[in-house]
Amino acid sequence: MKNLPLIATLTLCLLLAAQLSAQQTVGLFLNTPESFDGYTLFSPIASTTTYLINNCGEKVHSWPSTHTPGQAVYLLENGTLLRTGKLTNNTFNAGGQGGIIEMFDWNGNLIWSYTISSSTLCQHHDLEFLPNGHILAVVWEAHTAAEATQAGRTSSGATLWSEKIVEIVPDLVNGGGTEVWEWRVWDHLVQDENPSADNFGVVSRSPGLVNLNYYTGNATASDWLHINAVDYNPTLDQLVVSVHNFSEIWIIDHSTTLAEAASHTGGNAGKGGDLLYRWGNLQAFDQGTAADRKLYLQHNANWIDDSTGIIMVFNNQAGTGDGANYSTVNVIETPVDASGAYPLVDSTYGPEGFEWTYKASVPTAFYSANISGAQRLPNGNTLICAGTSGHFFEVDSLGTMVWDYVNPVKNGGIIAQGSPSGMNLVFRAERYARDFPGFAGQTLTPQGYIETGSAFTCNLYVTGIEETAPVADISLYPNPATEAFSVSYAGAAFEVKVMDLMGRTLFTGRFLSEGTIEVQSWKNGMYVVEVRNANHQVVKTSRLVVLH
Repeated sequence: MKNLPLIATLTLCLLLAAQLSAQQTVGLFLNTPESFDGYTLFSPIASTTTYLINNCGEKVHSWPSTHTPGQAVYLLENGTLLRTGKLTNNTFNAGGQGGIIEMFDWNGNLIWSYTISSSTLCQHHDLEFLPNGHILAVVWEAHTAAEATQAGRTSSGATLWSEKIVEIVPDLVNGGGTEVWEWRVWDHLVQDENPSADNFGVVSRSPGLVNLNYYTGNATASDWLHINAVDYNPTLDQLVVSVHNFSEIWIIDHSTTLAEAASHTGGNAGKGGDLLYRWGNLQAFDQGTAADRKLYLQHNANWIDDSTGIIMVFNNQAGTGDGANYSTVNVIETPVDASGAYPLVDSTYGPEGFEWTYKASVPTAFYSANISGAQRLPNGNTLICAGTSGHFFEVDSLGTMVWDYVNPVKNGGIIAQGSPSGMNLVFRAERYARDFPGFAGQTLTPQGYIETGSAFTCNLYVTGIEETAPVADISLYPNPATEAFSVSYAGAAFEVKVMDLMGRTLFTGRFLSEGTIEVQSWKNGMYVVEVRNANHQVVKTSRLVVLH
């Protein structure tokens, strides 16, 4: 009888353990027909392996490395994996530290690497692969306290880290590469606190320059700017960067020569390497007040379509203004004109607010204080990576969740289903369509779930963008459209939904075999046309161009 309490306690522990193991904690939680079908690429921060999964959460491919990420990873159209790796660097020991850029072929063979890691320089956070095969890298650049003081900085520690973007031509035959272009923040400074130092001027009248004495947090911290993203727009030949510590996005002219990038003249915009546009925090250049602020330590600024000036960001600490911990995903329609210029109005840049926002119905249920990203998918949905919880989910234009997944890799290795999912951080996740050129000729056979202990079943819904091939006798014409376009579905009733690239629904309707939709009032640009059958299932998604 004396052993009954012990037996009861052991029994209770076993029941609780069984209940915990029965609960799902990682892997796929939701896949619906409304999700954009494809393959999701991610590299857990604690792992040296990069994974590719299908919409059922099954691994279809992976690439090993000897380095954990530092931080970005991308799949190129020739099937090559481009990633950053983290090296030990005692000078630049901060979040996002990288140091090495790597390329792996489809079979996991390292085919190229390039190191930027020293006592004065360190690659970090992000890369961008350019159409000409060059690579852009974000690089920290250390300056001594004396250099910072001479430049006009009034508070500084032992070193001050500035930023630069370098353009590298990789040598895939002999290894290494050649740096052919760079843009340095240090060439575009202004300060109004020390008239005897360099860069003295009026900050509020210099929106194209960076205030050396603006900072958030500790005035003597080395990591002054903390750029965490770079993206390229080939139509505009411009770069957008996310400047975390300024809570701003900046746009830079990439058409400049190396000399022009260091100056204030030249390039398509005639402004050299000065900022063409900045947005998110007016106080960073002595305009507005704290109440005007729109961005809060954001990540992953990216153009959602190369033919427009529309930019998406993951606004990490968006709830700061409300005194709450929540994140949002936001879309900004920049006021870029046909020449690639951004007009100033009353000494500031538009727009006044966001064009589209995702915020959870209970705002504090969606929060990632750092890392993270968002991608606008070809069908108008948005893939979101809440990086601190390793949570990837997809929402439609109304914010309804249509796909849901939790990274099952953490510090210490693979997570067993039912075990806690903490420390499973992921910098970003990227979705690639089934017809992505990098998959041509490759076998993407499901290899089971990454996590152990999962036994659920899942259906793949094979839909997605079909640019040219007819699907189920559906046609859309003319494309481009000037006044109207027609959609036909041979002998069947169907539904049509049209969205712009900011996720706004412009038209919904039902037709019998054929329908015509007027577009005279729509802006020139790209639109997503979604066709559903009588059972409300997506049967085709196409891109429509409106050109008046």
